[in-house]
Parts: sequence; structure tokens; C-alpha cells
Amino acid sequence: MIRDCLFIFTHLILILNMKNARLKINTSLIVVILLVMSFIGCANKKSKQENLEVNSETISEQEPFFKLSLAQWSLHNFVQIEKGDPFQFASMAKEMGFEGLEYVSQLYDDEIELLGMDKVIDSLKTMSQLSNIQNVLIMVDHEGDLADPDETKRNEAVENHKKWVDAAEKLGCHSIRVNTFGTNNPEVWKVTVVDGLKKLSEYAATKNINILCENHGWLSSDAPKLMEAINLVNMPNCGTLPDFGNWCVIRDQGERWGECLEVYPDKYEGIEMLLPAAKAVSAKSYDFDENGNETTLDYSRILQLVKNSSYTNFIGVEYEGTRLSEREGILATKKLLLKSEASLK
Repeated sequence: MIRDCLFIFTHLILILNMKNARLKINTSLIVVILLVMSFIGCANKKSKQENLEVNSETISEQEPFFKLSLAQWSLHNFVQIEKGDPFQFASMAKEMGFEGLEYVSQLYDDEIELLGMDKVIDSLKTMSQLSNIQNVLIMVDHEGDLADPDETKRNEAVENHKKWVDAAEKLGCHSIRVNTFGTNNPEVWKVTVVDGLKKLSEYAATKNINILCENHGWLSSDAPKLMEAINLVNMPNCGTLPDFGNWCVIRDQGERWGECLEVYPDKYEGIEMLLPAAKAVSAKSYDFDENGNETTLDYSRILQLVKNSSYTNFIGVEYEGTRLSEREGILATKKLLLKSEASLK
């Protein structure tokens, strides 16, 4: 354990020095503080993990039909607002009792600009290995829209995503999640989304990586239309990532995010439709009542649908609420998943 702590400490200092090189900050004091914090954290790591395992065992006496991963977007405030270190993702997820990691590419934009893509991916691989946790997938943002009506922009998006396919292969992930907003014109979208997905899936197939479409807004949140597109692509490595939430199909003034004007009428039907092509599942949560149940989503009903579909891989916790802290929301979602699973038929 001491050796691992020293390795982690050395790795963090390397990253810190590279970051501060541009800012010309003296890191001597920070080094001392980090050294103390590293050994305190490592000393407490084992006991915390044991407590988490005990708590999980009290919820269910048998293993659930799925494995638990953590979607990094659950920690986006930690990275984007609190300016926390995104390289801590693996250790934070492990400490909270997760088996897998779902990275979010945009949370490493600054690190990639400063360190370069290769060093960032190498660092993520090292940190996941040290935490003995599995890399599951990468949610890719800010690389263009694979359903863009403009063919030139759509092809650029395909090319931009290829480096993330390579990164997924290097990390040992099975998939990347892509964005397919494009247009709200159904006939145009069907043509463009199939074209973009097929081109990227053809490249990803050479790396044994899946390309996943999430119900992530606009027509991708219209389950029948998304499944029609997936079926038209007709490639085994092009599938879906059903999200418990994310069912807004039209937003105010045509924005991607903001006030929702129209929601897909039946989210449970939508999830059920997406599950046959699912290679990952995202457990979205926003808030919880006094009994620990999600206030807008029936987790038991959704998990029964997932189980009925014979899906047995990772379910990623993705907390997007504001009342609880990110850590509290993550753990509340994890607890609800296990409680709901234990009640299934």
C-alpha cells in the first residue's frame, strides 16, 4: 500500500508541475501538503472501503444482475466549478464502492491542451490500474455532431472522434458515447445520423470499440426514431446507451440545453425500446424523497425492464441533482439501485 501511495503521489506531482509550469507557480509548499494528504488518505483507504462493502452487503445478500460504474459527469461540479483534479476520478470512484469508470472527455479539455492527449490517456490508465478499477467507456463531447446536416462538418466530427476511439482502445474501454443532435427535421436527421454513425462505427470496428447513441436530447430522445437509425446502420458495434432521464425532444428556441418544451411521452416505453441494442445503461437521478426513492423516476420499474432485456453489464450512476452534494447524490443513487434490484422478481 505504501508503494502505491508513493506512486500516486509522484504521478500527481508530475501533473501539478506540468500545470504550474505555464503559471510559474512555486510548488514546494503544495508538495509538502500533498505528501501529508496522500499518506493520510492511503492510511484510511482500506477501512473506508471495508465500511462501504459492509453497507452494500446489508442491502442485498446476493450479487445484483449488473455491475456498478460511476459516470464522471456526476462529479462535473467538482472539476468545473471547484477546480478539482479530474485525475482523481478513479480513486474517488473506488472509494465509493464502484467497479467501473465512465469518463467524460470535456472534463479533460484543459489537461489535454496543456499535457497532450497521449499523456492524459496514459495517466488515466495508470490511475485506474492503481485503483484496480475497470475502464468502461468514454462519453465524448466538444468534438462535433455526428448528425450535422452539413456534410463537411459531419465528416470533421467523424475524424475528431477517431482519437477517442483510439483512447478507448488504449484504456481498455468497450465503447464511446457520441452526440447526434443534428436537426429536428426527422427525415433529414435519419439520413445524416445514419451516415455519421456508420462512418465512425466502421473505423471503431477495427479497434473492437462500440459506438453508442444515448437518448441525449432532440431526436435522439425519440426512442422509435433512434432505434430506426441504429437498425439502418446495422452494425454489431453500433448500439444504444439508454439513460433513465434525458427525454426532452424540443427545447426553447431550439437550444440543446435549457427549458424543455416537449418531452417524449413515455420514458419507460422509451427505455424498453432502446434496451435491445444497449451496450451500456445510465442511471440518471435528480433528487430523492424521505424513503430514498428518486422523485421523478421509478427505479424498480426501470430495473425490471433492464433485467427482462437480459442486460447484465455495467449500469452507470449519473447524479445531476442540486439539493444534495455530488458525493451524497452518487451514494444515494447507488443505494437506490441496489435496493430496487433486491426487490425485483
